[in-house]
Amino acid sequence: MIKEPELLEGPFFEQEPTRCARELIGCRMKWKGCAGLIVETEAYAAVGDSACHTHARPAARLFIEQHAAGTAYVYLNYGMHWLFNLLVKGRKGDGFVLIRALEPLEGLPVMRRRRGRESKRDLCSGPGKLTQALGIEGSLHGVTVLGSPAFAIWRTPGETGEEALACRRVGISRAVSRKWRFVRKNCPFLSVAPGNE
Repeated sequence: MIKEPELLEGPFFEQEPTRCARELIGCRMKWKGCAGLIVETEAYAAVGDSACHTHARPAARLFIEQHAAGTAYVYLNYGMHWLFNLLVKGRKGDGFVLIRALEPLEGLPVMRRRRGRESKRDLCSGPGKLTQALGIEGSLHGVTVLGSPAFAIWRTPGETGEEALACRRVGISRAVSRKWRFVRKNCPFLSVAPGNE
């Protein structure tokens, strides 16, 4: 019997950040006709994680209070690249999951035009690259994307979770030893290969 894909809705994001980040590996994500397989994520905890925005930004703490699980948290990193996160709110802790890399599957001509790159490996192999390729920008911040017809995340039973490898987060200067980055094993579309952090 063939199992149907499961659309991920609000309840999926009502769990603690590391578990959610791990379980997103192997899921598929779509935005306005472009889609890819999630191959890399990072978890950030709202409490006790000095690398999380909530550590130094009151606005990030307020964002968690005012929004539901599954809301998009999008910000401009170093004034250059939009980064796409999803808010998670679990009984064991709240936080964010950063979508770091995708294996491009649909809409490649559009992604290539936006990125100015031809190589499939160079389209979504990093959090700034994937937002550029998918056309995600700051206007999505605070939007409950799970209710948008332009956005979807889904998983097919048997394709997700088991291949996730935990490794150190990258691109941060605090709490660098935590293995809260999750990647698909032996994947050529990662931003940084495990062991090269």
